[in-house]
Amino acid sequence: MSDSNTSIADLRKSYERAEFNEEASQADPMKQFDLWLKEALAAKVPEPNAMTLATVSSDLRPSTRVVLIKGYDERGIVWYTNYNSRKGTELAGNPYAALQFHWVELERTVRIEGVVEKVSAEESDAYFSSRPLDSRIGAWASPQSEVIANRGVLVANAAKYGAKFLLQPPRPPHWGGYRLKPDNWQFWQGRKSRLHDRLRYTLQADASWLRERLAP
Repeated sequence: MSDSNTSIADLRKSYERAEFNEEASQADPMKQFDLWLKEALAAKVPEPNAMTLATVSSDLRPSTRVVLIKGYDERGIVWYTNYNSRKGTELAGNPYAALQFHWVELERTVRIEGVVEKVSAEESDAYFSSRPLDSRIGAWASPQSEVIANRGVLVANAAKYGAKFLLQPPRPPHWGGYRLKPDNWQFWQGRKSRLHDRLRYTLQADASWLRERLAP
């Protein structure tokens, strides 16, 4: 155990791919995010759309999980999930959450905080209908975050709902989208000697963004 811990503690990486400064950054953080996400897509980094979602329960215990971004615009960041899952339950009690993108190959991290709301039923319906059939059946088959006896429960549920709905499963009432409306962004670019670039954007009362450099 001690040898393993020592080797982990000794891991090092020098970040030297790029720099990020106030002059080169966008005044609007959503535009900066759009730029970086498109660069991650162009670089073909693994799962550039994966983001960590952090929520807090009523007993103040935080939890995280990885979800996939499915859309973004001036209104915020969108993903879809089971409303009865742990994250759904926690968001119902405390609508504040945080997201994080980590594009390792580009030595970049984006952190986003804000309040979360459900997207409209029309938006959820439109996205649900675009999903592969197996994924639509899966939304019915999985009682997400609940204890189940074994994998056979999921397989049996999938067979049951597949037979029931055939090729046209409707969107489950417990499944749909969330939108995080950002009020705080942080963009982190790795730099040499641990002197990383870190810019924070904070939403102001007049809907403008205050851009500040933070020590790494």
